[in-house]
Amino acid sequence: MCPQSRQDVTQMLHAWCQGDQSALERLIPLVHDELHRLAHRYMLRERPDHTLQTTALLNEAYLRLIDASRVEWRNRAHFFAISANLMRRILVDFARSRGYQKRGGNLHKVELDEGRIASPGRSVDLIALDDALNALAALDPRHAQVVELRFFGGLGEEEAAEVLGVSSRTVKRDWAMAKAWLAREMKRSEKRDGS
Repeated sequence: MCPQSRQDVTQMLHAWCQGDQSALERLIPLVHDELHRLAHRYMLRERPDHTLQTTALLNEAYLRLIDASRVEWRNRAHFFAISANLMRRILVDFARSRGYQKRGGNLHKVELDEGRIASPGRSVDLIALDDALNALAALDPRHAQVVELRFFGGLGEEEAAEVLGVSSRTVKRDWAMAKAWLAREMKRSEKRDGS
């Protein structure tokens, strides 16, 4: 997305916040492709026979974003961070509604990208990862936000720093600490569950 388009997205988000519904209509074409890529990345981590498809995930995210019109959008990066969080919540809610056990059972294992999490080659289920992120958020909300922005939202250090209002060095440090904490927590969880 070119710098002008990024600025346009931010301006339309602000206008939408102020109640301009036509801004939302102009915004959707500008963000659709990037939101679709984000939804596709999420669905690649799901089992092949998952009943929810990329387009359905994207549509559900759009519905929830429209309900989020009271959010005070700061900028484009903030919008995509919220979108990533919504998609994660949709998938976790879907998994829980399907009656899967909290850990193990028939849950599909999700491969985490080696470059994004501390335990390369390990697989974790989405609900277990969500539980670990919630535990991390209780201890240190910013560390959990960094994971959401970097891993789930696909934002780089600079964009995550912009969303959080901190330096990119702080994001880098938080990212390293959060990965280590999540790896340790996931290992403990696996031992508790006897997997």
